[in-house]
Amino acid sequence: MSDRARLLAALLDDLAAESAQLDTVVTQLEDIAWLAPTPAAGWTVAMQIAHLAWTDEQALLAVTDPTAFTAAVAASGPDLAGAVDAAAAAGAAGEPAPLLARWRTGRAALARELAALPDGATVPWFGPPMGAASLATARLMETWAHGLDVTDALRLPPSVSLRLRAVAHLGVRTRDFAFAQHGLPAPAEPFRVELTAPDGAVWTFGPEDAAQRVTGPALDFCLRVTRRRHRADLHLTVTGPDADRWLDLAQAFAGPPGADRPPAQEETP
Repeated sequence: MSDRARLLAALLDDLAAESAQLDTVVTQLEDIAWLAPTPAAGWTVAMQIAHLAWTDEQALLAVTDPTAFTAAVAASGPDLAGAVDAAAAAGAAGEPAPLLARWRTGRAALARELAALPDGATVPWFGPPMGAASLATARLMETWAHGLDVTDALRLPPSVSLRLRAVAHLGVRTRDFAFAQHGLPAPAEPFRVELTAPDGAVWTFGPEDAAQRVTGPALDFCLRVTRRRHRADLHLTVTGPDADRWLDLAQAFAGPPGADRPPAQEETP
């Protein structure tokens, strides 16, 4: 097995584990709890799961029929956010049991197809084309982030594990993309990111002597790059104006950044 294949297998294992953890949370819910509002304005718990099911299906289409996926994206027009909202609302309109079955079927099929992709193959996506490992990482990030919306809605603790490393890695890799989303040039200098993992280890990204730096808990960094917390509520230390600006703009997901979450003290109970 090649190094790339081993990496992909590990990512798919992590994606399955993160999905299973969220699955366990929502499987136990009464039907009424699926209608609970989440921190994403206008989105219920059911819509969060419907979104994961829909994006898994979109990823599956991108892998199995890239031409059809590209045509579907073009047909949706410039309002990607509107299309995402509509798909989530439509998927959440039915009963929870069929929605759960749809999500389980789609994510399993996607995992099989990603595992079967040849080394070096790329597939189209809503952002730049990606290889199998990158797409698996993106699905892991989305599953964790939307799972966090669910656990926040239910007043449950977040999912915290070593799987956050993939989310942090994607957050670092999308630095230039985040600047571009706001019409800004990418910083010329590399950044150093040092994060304390859930097990106490330190995850590092970028050159050790970089002047622009971000340090802090890995969970807090992942919360920021998925835009699930306002930076005022996080324990992240920044050195350098470009790194400081990045934390305002950071975005590990494709599409528009959306409205920032308010600081905790401004949230309504």
